[in-house]
Amino acid sequence: APCRAPGSAGAVGMGWAAALALPRPAGPHRVGCADVMVGRTRQGLFFRLYYPCEPRAGAARPLWIPRAEYFEGLVDVGGRRRWWSAPLLRAAFGTFRVPLSWNSPFKRGSAKYPLIIFSHGLGAFRARRSLHPRSRRRRDRSASATYFCTGEPGEALREEWIPYGPVPPGEKEFYFRNKQLHQRADECARGLQLFEDISRGQAVPNVLHGAFDLSVLQGSIDMTKVAVMGHSFGGVTAVLATVKEPRFSCAVALDAWMFPLEHARYPDVSKPLLFINNEKFQTPESIARMKRLRSRNSETKAVTILGSVHHSQSDITFLTGKFEKLINRILTTRGTLDPHKVLGITCQAALAFLQRHLDLNEDFDQWDQLLDGIGDSVVADEPLCRSNL
Repeated sequence: APCRAPGSAGAVGMGWAAALALPRPAGPHRVGCADVMVGRTRQGLFFRLYYPCEPRAGAARPLWIPRAEYFEGLVDVGGRRRWWSAPLLRAAFGTFRVPLSWNSPFKRGSAKYPLIIFSHGLGAFRARRSLHPRSRRRRDRSASATYFCTGEPGEALREEWIPYGPVPPGEKEFYFRNKQLHQRADECARGLQLFEDISRGQAVPNVLHGAFDLSVLQGSIDMTKVAVMGHSFGGVTAVLATVKEPRFSCAVALDAWMFPLEHARYPDVSKPLLFINNEKFQTPESIARMKRLRSRNSETKAVTILGSVHHSQSDITFLTGKFEKLINRILTTRGTLDPHKVLGITCQAALAFLQRHLDLNEDFDQWDQLLDGIGDSVVADEPLCRSNL
């Protein structure tokens, strides 16, 4: 279900030290989430599904960082020593939960729902992501950590973890990341096909224990209204996914890291794209690549949110409390613009674009002007100079 502009925040976690004040969903539906693993090999799919749900008394809220292995992975991504950094992160953030309903019953609508497949950034994972639904999990070692399950049907599942993989010594980063990029885009395409199979009534077992039953989605997804989105590395993944899978009607790229996409692929990109950039991340080279894509399609748009930074479109920007200033100093998690306002602009621009290209019967066209860079704290393309926000 698409998210609207954010509502009131729900702070959870260790309030004496820090809190994760993620905004509650403010759209017309309650939002449920569940983990899905299809297949028992590295070639399977592993993702978190976000969906409209029925209210359920006592429904659990999922942990923000659900396993100890992810803390170790985040430390690896940051280049810190595991023995002290991972326990510190776990003590600080291990109890944080997100304001969603875990494994709650799916809510059927009067009409079919559109589908959005989302690709997270480098070093993130299915639960720590940018602020949009249906997050894909990476087995190309671009996630901070991930795993897959092995074992024959009827046997107990055995977990095999895949750690984050930095660029190997002596290998050029472009070729390493380009290979990961293509694997990511292929996974997005396979994810779309998975939902196509479910819609047709094909049995798709979720192998996780106590898992969400995917068959309840049959007949509820409009496979003619499918988009792909992503943040950073996931943003350029979304661009390439439209080439590999023509059933994606459009793509929304949040502060896309354009570096890994080879120039030979640019002529193949024909679907409408929306680039929502942050003021303090993009380089002239990256902007030039976006302009090259815009020159090929008049429906492709690019806007920049002033006073924002690269992490402004991820959940970590909503950390508050004693640790917030320290983390912001290390990672630059916040810009000068309030994170709730950044989220509002991001959601409104994305929804206006999706309504236009998925033919949604909503009122999201009220934010069409944002697509032309008209509005508070937003400009078309990139700013000519740094703002004073």
